[in-house]
Amino acid sequence: MERREFLASTTLGAVGLSSADLSLAASRPNTSSQSSNRKILIAGGGYGTSFIRYMASLTGKERPKLCYLPTASADRESGIVRWYANCAPLNVIPSVQVSFINSNRMTQTFAEVLLSVDGIVVSGGNTLNQQVIWKAHGIDEVLREAWDRGIVLGGASAGSLCWFEEGTTDSRPKELTVVKCLGFLKGSHSPHYDGEANRRPTYHRMIKSGEMKPGYACDNNAGIYFEDNEVARVVHTRAEAKVYYVSLQGEEVVERELEAEMIE
Repeated sequence: MERREFLASTTLGAVGLSSADLSLAASRPNTSSQSSNRKILIAGGGYGTSFIRYMASLTGKERPKLCYLPTASADRESGIVRWYANCAPLNVIPSVQVSFINSNRMTQTFAEVLLSVDGIVVSGGNTLNQQVIWKAHGIDEVLREAWDRGIVLGGASAGSLCWFEEGTTDSRPKELTVVKCLGFLKGSHSPHYDGEANRRPTYHRMIKSGEMKPGYACDNNAGIYFEDNEVARVVHTRAEAKVYYVSLQGEEVVERELEAEMIE
């Protein structure tokens, strides 16, 4: 994508999928024993120690290097402190790559940093701002190369939404709207499905109107591990937390719950 295109990529509106595109396979875990090289682990909210531990296991490394990318939170210090606290019980090498940088204090490019780690966790925050900053810096292209190389990607809220084609965001004033994202994962996404009262009805309305494609909704503390674009595993850290595939069947929006496994 050309840098000048980044503003156009955030405009509202999307063409809905036809009913022919909505197969049950889209909502079923991939049971293939052959692991994909491209991996993304998302959660609707609450990407704490349990999710980081699971991400670390997906790298296949004994002591993986995991980098936190807090662009959406404007590199907020409290989030960075929490990142290190969440990593403290784990056998990982944590680091942080901020986006609000100074050339004189940054001795490596974004690519050199992000392509040298085993996993990248993206923070929550303002998804629209995140996407604009990433595209302006070329971080979006670096992240695609990381995905293609097998570096495990993930996050919650803005850190889960960013990997999809589009989703519901609170990044603009007054109401939830559509945000266009990286498109590594096909379809749409709604995080915080049980955590914010307007998430579910807004997601239903947008899918029903064709404003948004069908996709995956995740409660806080629930998430999905994708291999390429296939659901490989659905997980949660709270028994009540659920994941759904939400689609339009005829004129009705249907939620198909995906069975989740507990991770600790």
